[in-house]
Amino acid sequence: MNDDEDLSDTEERELHDRVKALRQEHADLDAAIEALGAMPVPDQLRIARMKRKKLSLRDEIVKIESRILPDIIA
Repeated sequence: MNDDEDLSDTEERELHDRVKALRQEHADLDAAIEALGAMPVPDQLRIARMKRKKLSLRDEIVKIESRILPDIIA
């Protein structure tokens, strides 16, 4: 692991559940952005905010996944 701590089965399961929820929220935002972009006059400010939120979710997903998956030294 990143700082030599082992996760318990319960903690790992909770992290997997959190990642699953974040991925669903990410997908929902993607669909909403696409729908807003297809409107005759898209709300660019709202789309930009949603894209920032989507990036934030992606960062959080990567952070959690790095805790779950062990470091691989090539």
